[in-house]
Amino acid sequence: MIVIENVGAEESLRSSTRDMLRRVQWALMLMLSVVIYGSHAPLISICRVDGVIPFSSSAVVLLIEVSKFLISLACLLITERKPFDMSVSWRLALPYAFPAILYGVNNNLVVHMQHFMDPSSFQVLSNLKIVSTALLYSIFLGQRLSIRKWLALFLLTAAGVFYGYGGIQDVEKASAATHLYITLPGLLIMLLYCLISGLSAVYTEMTLKTQKIPLNLQNIFLYSFGIVLNLLGHLSGSHSGGFLDGFSIWVLVIIISQAFNGLIMSVVMKHSSNITRLFIISCSMLVNGLLSHLLFQLQLTFLFFLAVILIGLAGYLFYGIS
Repeated sequence: MIVIENVGAEESLRSSTRDMLRRVQWALMLMLSVVIYGSHAPLISICRVDGVIPFSSSAVVLLIEVSKFLISLACLLITERKPFDMSVSWRLALPYAFPAILYGVNNNLVVHMQHFMDPSSFQVLSNLKIVSTALLYSIFLGQRLSIRKWLALFLLTAAGVFYGYGGIQDVEKASAATHLYITLPGLLIMLLYCLISGLSAVYTEMTLKTQKIPLNLQNIFLYSFGIVLNLLGHLSGSHSGGFLDGFSIWVLVIIISQAFNGLIMSVVMKHSSNITRLFIISCSMLVNGLLSHLLFQLQLTFLFFLAVILIGLAGYLFYGIS
């Protein structure tokens, strides 16, 4: 009897240890994603030469997609015992074309919106995609959110609005008047952008969760279509230099970090939800603000600290109350 009890206690201890390690790994992965999201804009600023981005953005996006594909392929070959014996059909791969097309459409909408509104208005209004993602998440995935959780998402949206409106400022340009404007076509395009952003994210999550195949194989399908569409976009664009012109070690850091972040997001949507992704993106604003302050001496305003408080309160309301 004593032996049986000891064996049971040891098994319970091992199970508890495994659970704790999984939680620690999950927390570290989320923290890494927050840091990568938050450091993206500062890294691009570091790459600027005389205030101009020296490299082709479409080339960078294409290389990020290729990197994600190659990493997913390597992981599939390592983790699966007989990867070449797996049955692969177009019926499995075809659903991943839809989110790839949506991502491509949204990338073009971002460019066109610049003609109808100023950058500050874009930063503020783009936070509406939090609301659109939550609505579509609730509708298509059948996840009914309580009033408390809707309030948390509203606070998350408000935090993004405050941060985008003036969370960080350039001290030398703070006194300069900023011309805020937005036209009706700009507002309509923004609403379409937020709707497509939410739809692509929710559809991707739904596809990842419903298909009973390895995540690495799902990623290969998704990034294959992403490579094709981004390659077509790059070839159809106008480029004055070569494919790798303007590249530096910092551009390589951007490509690698964004590739790993894309893989992390697929894990989040497979095993958690788009709501977790929204909190990651919101928390990354704080990393972005701190890095901008440390690297470029940008001023953290009252709105930045208000955004910090609102994000913390949103997290407490959504996750902290049983």
